[in-house]
Amino acid sequence: MAVITLTTDLGLKDYYVGSIKGAILKDIPNANIIDISHDIPAFDISVAAFCLKNVYKDFPVGSIHIIGVAPSADEYTLHLVIEKDGHYFIGADNGIFSLLFDTPADKIYSILSGDKKVSKTFPTKDLFITAAAHIAKGNKIEELGNPIEKVRERINFRAITEGNIIKGMVTYIDSYGNAITNISKKLFIEFSQKRHFAIIFRRADYTIDEINFNYNEVPEGEKLALFSHSGFLEIAINKGNASNLFGLKLNDTIRVEFL
Repeated sequence: MAVITLTTDLGLKDYYVGSIKGAILKDIPNANIIDISHDIPAFDISVAAFCLKNVYKDFPVGSIHIIGVAPSADEYTLHLVIEKDGHYFIGADNGIFSLLFDTPADKIYSILSGDKKVSKTFPTKDLFITAAAHIAKGNKIEELGNPIEKVRERINFRAITEGNIIKGMVTYIDSYGNAITNISKKLFIEFSQKRHFAIIFRRADYTIDEINFNYNEVPEGEKLALFSHSGFLEIAINKGNASNLFGLKLNDTIRVEFL
């Protein structure tokens, strides 16, 4: 049974996701379709990459991951199928793959439509599913198109160190209002050297001076910082909404000052 995941910015208000799933089942009747998220902000490949990056390794090897975020191609943007870590990824070469993978892919091929008429407005349904069906039926990705040497690069802002400060930003806000940053646990530990610190956000209106291991270590309604399962610093409120209360938004600056 083929495992096919969907990551899109289509939302659930319209019929688009249902149309995609119907088309998958028409081509692959026994497919196991899993929704990663359809609430990606429109065209936001950074958020899409964050979501898929943190979950795809939880799926069995051989899973096929369709990425329907900013999927349209032009003369500079190809549609690709990529093999990485035993998984297959299908999407547009719009920079998302450089955000999704930390190391080079095993195989990269363009997807050629051949004689098939492909909608330029809905390639997620009209092209990506055809490629997914090809793989699910045991065929080689080499048969889908031409080899590509590397994917298009998209450089995200990385957490940096200046003097006694780590400077990062909010890269994701989950449905609980937890604000996840791009400050990794590895960077924090290496730079801190067990010094006291203050996590500062929203123009120094709010600070946190310790790292917790779980949300319940502080009273309900109290702010905290911890390293989430993704390995990045998270600002949260126990049974509250940190994004709303603190006014935290995507790309807001977060500083960790060491004393």
